[in-house]
Amino acid sequence: MPKALKLNPILRTDSYKLSHWFQYPSDAEYVYSYLMSRGGFWQHTLFSGLQYILAAYFEGKVFTKKDVHEAARICHRHFGNDEVFNFNGWMRLLEKHGGKLPLRIRAVKEGTVVPIKNVLMTIENTDKEFPWLTNWAETQLLQVWYPITVGTLSFEIKQTIGRDLVRTGDPAGLGFKLHDFGYRGVSSQETAAIGGAAHLVNFMGTDTMAALSLLEQFYDCPCAGFSIPAMEHSTVTSWGEDAEAEAYANMLEKVPAGLVALVVDSYDTHNAVANIFGGKLRETILRRDGVVVLRPDSGDPCVVIEDMFNAIAEKFGFETNAKGWKVLPKQVRVIQGDGVNYQNICRINSHLHGPGGPWTTGATAWAVLCFNSRTVIPCGSPSNAPLSAGTVGGRMFTRRLRPTRPRHPSAAGSPSWNCRMGNSRLWSRNTI
Repeated sequence: MPKALKLNPILRTDSYKLSHWFQYPSDAEYVYSYLMSRGGFWQHTLFSGLQYILAAYFEGKVFTKKDVHEAARICHRHFGNDEVFNFNGWMRLLEKHGGKLPLRIRAVKEGTVVPIKNVLMTIENTDKEFPWLTNWAETQLLQVWYPITVGTLSFEIKQTIGRDLVRTGDPAGLGFKLHDFGYRGVSSQETAAIGGAAHLVNFMGTDTMAALSLLEQFYDCPCAGFSIPAMEHSTVTSWGEDAEAEAYANMLEKVPAGLVALVVDSYDTHNAVANIFGGKLRETILRRDGVVVLRPDSGDPCVVIEDMFNAIAEKFGFETNAKGWKVLPKQVRVIQGDGVNYQNICRINSHLHGPGGPWTTGATAWAVLCFNSRTVIPCGSPSNAPLSAGTVGGRMFTRRLRPTRPRHPSAAGSPSWNCRMGNSRLWSRNTI
């Protein structure tokens, strides 16, 4: 049987946070913290992924007596003494709340697009005996940065593609213009599931099966994403170079209708498109009830896609839509899978719209292999200073402690929340 990693729930935090319980003032009772995006490449963030984190790690009975003793043993070795770990505090928490966490966590609705420097989530302890619990939870809650980053990147790509489709063609197919192929490009099964689920807030195409499981189990969504039969290089090269056409013909025979994707650069992309698909298999494709999607996987995408579009137009013809843009025949489409990122999508679209076209964006889709860049959206979880006893306006709030690092981007004082979106058109998944 495979052996899974087991993490003590008390130790799912940074080491230094285990020493914070004795650092707060003795009369501190409540700590209120919040999450915000401090800014980055874009001016908005798409909030996503918190429901899974809460259900998987914060809901119900979180820890046991055995966990407390195990955590104490590990911390003794880790810190070299028994003074750092709050053994009595955790045992008291277990005694009083039965292993549940007295925390109040509030957040914007998942899928909401929020301007930067606004509150995305707040957290506070609800039992004044445990003010240290609020920021103990920060480490795990901040892992929401990953679905936020993936969701925001996916959202911004959708805005770019959507604007181009409105200008050059029909936006009706926007929901399938960015296909998630990132399962192999991340660090773990859970990362694939979380990132893949965030992508599906915006689009409906995915090959990341783990995302479907997460969304079904934690969001009651029976099927959030869809895919099609597709070739990889091994299913072409296993036939040998002399039988490349037979490999493609076999695929078209086995999938006689509907969408099917075929990788075209195992040997020579231009030869495959112009001479095999545009020659030997041309009539098969034209008679077929469905769309054949051709996928290049190497070379400069601008050069390769332009060559493919021209070869397809020469062999299959093309149409001009009502907006004056050239459109590939309805039986053939192209999906770019290599080197796909926000910048390259913009570059490819700009190239297709140039003198070599002008081709509509509608004939192209993209498969992204990896959503993994924290630098795109810096997130922070400032503590809004511990609160001590007393009540003002129904809220415990007599003394606000001065922040220890006033020059840090973390902001003191009550957080603001502004979700006005201006007049720009935003493509949400519900738009399509």
